Amino acid sequence: MREPNDHRAAAGGWSNWAGDQRCRPAQRCSPRSLEELQSAVAQARERGLRVRVAGSGHSFSDIACTDGMMLSLERFNRVLEVDTASARVRAQAGITIHELSRTLLEHGLALENLGDVDVQTIAGAISTATHGTGARLQNIPSQLRAITLVLADGSLLKCSAESDPEVFRAARVSLGALGVIAEVTLQCVPAFTLRGVDAPAPLEEVLGHFEKRVLANDHFEFFVFPHARTALTRTNNRTEEPPRPRGRLSAYVNDVLVTNHAFNLLCRAGRRVPRAIPQINRLVTRLAGSTERVERSAAIFSTRRLVRFTEMEYALPRERAPEAVVRVMSTIVARGFHVPFPIEIRAVAPDDAFISTATGRESAFIAVHMFERMEWEPYFRAVEAIMDELDGRPHWGKRHFQTASTLRGRYPDWERFLAVRARLDPEGRFANAYTDRVLGPVDA
Repeated sequence: MREPNDHRAAAGGWSNWAGDQRCRPAQRCSPRSLEELQSAVAQARERGLRVRVAGSGHSFSDIACTDGMMLSLERFNRVLEVDTASARVRAQAGITIHELSRTLLEHGLALENLGDVDVQTIAGAISTATHGTGARLQNIPSQLRAITLVLADGSLLKCSAESDPEVFRAARVSLGALGVIAEVTLQCVPAFTLRGVDAPAPLEEVLGHFEKRVLANDHFEFFVFPHARTALTRTNNRTEEPPRPRGRLSAYVNDVLVTNHAFNLLCRAGRRVPRAIPQINRLVTRLAGSTERVERSAAIFSTRRLVRFTEMEYALPRERAPEAVVRVMSTIVARGFHVPFPIEIRAVAPDDAFISTATGRESAFIAVHMFERMEWEPYFRAVEAIMDELDGRPHWGKRHFQTASTLRGRYPDWERFLAVRARLDPEGRFANAYTDRVLGPVDA
């Protein structure tokens, strides 16, 4: 059973997975074909409606919200072509990463790096610069080799690094502001197996050797609970060992009963008695033991998320990550914030998409979370102030308080992106309150 995508609110409204972003579109469409998708966009133009695409609702920002036309591509979700010789796949934009990975494995292929949520649509992951972890590995948009957009008049634009490279560099991370992603061609790799090891380690040692750990492993990340001094590390490395998939019972006990239900109960206890959170966090850390898994890459990358939360994440120059963790941990204590969720730290290689969070620099990502129905804004604003001082760039699918004026100087190719946007969507058909805020109006 996969994680539910319950992002439909009652009476025609829409909400995201976390349930904290809601809107009521004037019209909703779920096209099944490219022709139906083009027709829906053209119809929106005739009616004077702005258009947004909602994927699986896993963004914590209001990036998908609209009072105009909301498109769902959940029925536009087929793999169109798999070329095993070139290791490339062409797929419709609404396919989820889970379904895409399953089809690729049937052909002996895989995506080289993924995030830890596989219920996202591939278009949503691309649009928001979703990433995994790995100092030598880039984010998901960097695996694109070609993309097809439906423009505001319903016409198609196909681009690649060889054909219209300026648009391609803009379209690889576009926040849905250039057009509707219809089809994508992705570069894959031969299917591979990962040996994953989760183990606790002293936080001071992990921070002191963060660069070494990042460079020594294919994939490295760690978590640390506020008020604890032990980090929970996760290393995933390629192996030639045969996969040893867990049995259903073992997977259910670990992924559902322990990782989700037990953690959910502890978070609820912390929400009820906030002063107990430091003790609860230290207890969770002590209970976390070492585990090892050897499975196919997609199974190792993905994590079931049943506990509801909201999240902020920032990309920093990689060398600033240890300082950021220390400062966030200290701020939680100094400000008396009640935080039952861990801080998560990952690393990603640079890319050259115009407004990618990792564009032009070796990056580390620092993510903070808050349990559902707990006060999050003061904590997130305090964290963001730290990230601002460390040259941070916000994850486009997570909460942040930035605007176009505060973001412009953080991206070397910001103006080039805006120029492509003005050329492809001069009327602002694919805008909403979020893009108005973080990119500015098209005519600005």
